[in-house]
Amino acid sequence: MSISVISRNQQLVNYIASTTHRIHPPDVIDAAKRALVDFLAVAVGATGHACVKPVRATVMQWNAQGGARLFLGPQTTPSLAAFANGTMAHAMDYDDTHPGGAGHPSACCWSSALALAEHHHLPPAIALSAFITGYEVMTKLGGGYVMGVGRSLQRRGLHPTSVVGRSGAAATASVLLNLSAPQIANALGVAATTAGGLVGSFGTHGKPFHAGKAAMDGILSAELAANGFEAATHLYELGALAPDESSDTIAKEKAHRAGLLDVFIQDHAVEPLPLDFDQSYEIRTNAFKPYASCRATHPSIQAAISLSSKIKDRTIQRIVAQVHPNSLITAGRLNPQNALQGKFSLPFCIAMALSGYPMVDSDFTDEKLKDPVIMPLVPQVRLVAVEGQAPYCAHLTVHFHDGESLSAHTDIVIGHPDNPMSWQALETKFMGLTVPLLGDTKANALFKLAQSFDQLNTIPEISRLLSQAP
Repeated sequence: MSISVISRNQQLVNYIASTTHRIHPPDVIDAAKRALVDFLAVAVGATGHACVKPVRATVMQWNAQGGARLFLGPQTTPSLAAFANGTMAHAMDYDDTHPGGAGHPSACCWSSALALAEHHHLPPAIALSAFITGYEVMTKLGGGYVMGVGRSLQRRGLHPTSVVGRSGAAATASVLLNLSAPQIANALGVAATTAGGLVGSFGTHGKPFHAGKAAMDGILSAELAANGFEAATHLYELGALAPDESSDTIAKEKAHRAGLLDVFIQDHAVEPLPLDFDQSYEIRTNAFKPYASCRATHPSIQAAISLSSKIKDRTIQRIVAQVHPNSLITAGRLNPQNALQGKFSLPFCIAMALSGYPMVDSDFTDEKLKDPVIMPLVPQVRLVAVEGQAPYCAHLTVHFHDGESLSAHTDIVIGHPDNPMSWQALETKFMGLTVPLLGDTKANALFKLAQSFDQLNTIPEISRLLSQAP
């Protein structure tokens, strides 16, 4: 008796198509609402950032009509609203992250869910379920930690948020547009063939653009599929490009069958997660950021902050930071030239934290790159990549000219699922980012709406609160 094996593409389609029949556990619902609170905070807080202004200006120039809110602006089409809002959410590099390596899920998936739900007048419970589905698709495709897909993409210079974020956004959009199974397969195919995004863009406007464009392309993929677009429906399968190509004809045939990972990770040195959607929820591991910089800097920042009050006026000779090897890929800039690049520089972040800054977004300014206290410390930081060290750990030793030293160790960084930020901590972060733009009354109302998102007709009211700044 033969046992049928369901393809990875079909597993994805089946999972997405069954969303409206799924009952999520309470802690999963809670995790999705935590992600929404954080998403709204970091998006609204980034309204005036340099990378956001040209995106918003471009969206406004299109003058597209629709019913999806551009945060603190007018309504437009869902794809453009998601593009702008997704870019805003990732602009400060302050948004949630997937510890397994898939990138920044809420910027891609919540921006898509809110835009489509508002435009099509859908209830918040459906939007929340669609977000969870998109989150799970994105993170199952991109997770796996060190040898998983996301980390493997990073080591090859590709940004997971941009690669698998399109798939997550397409899954979210497919639910909200109520696509049939064949249409979902086509939407995923479009998302796969548009995937891309370079780590070389980190420290420029290109990194937050990755998240916004993934959200936009996810909606575009689903809308195309809804209108009859036909795409390749095998692009999430594995193993078409085997290394033992015996002839040009076979090689060409394999290339024709090659899927997303075959092309991006051609040496097959990767261990993709099984698509066991019924066995686990990746959203239970979602991680939030207490510091407004690349997640790879956070363990070292946390250790540095713990030492800052002990340093005072002592003369530092050198600083040794033992970090996860991948930190040098994403946050290894040694000589940042502006504040945005500073968010991807371990030496700069360590120097700022040792100088007593809490490392919120307002601390990252170009003036800091001229600071006579911070900048002399930057070249004194020595980064040591430790094989086998967990990415949520760091060890920092500060050596002084008098021969003494101080050390601090981060066992589990704040915001990691094993050391989570509480609702109170999320509210504090939310208010710090939104009150300056919305005022106390609107910020408090927005927080409460997001916290109780699935229980009320919240989407129109959220849109109203975000229609413009006071």
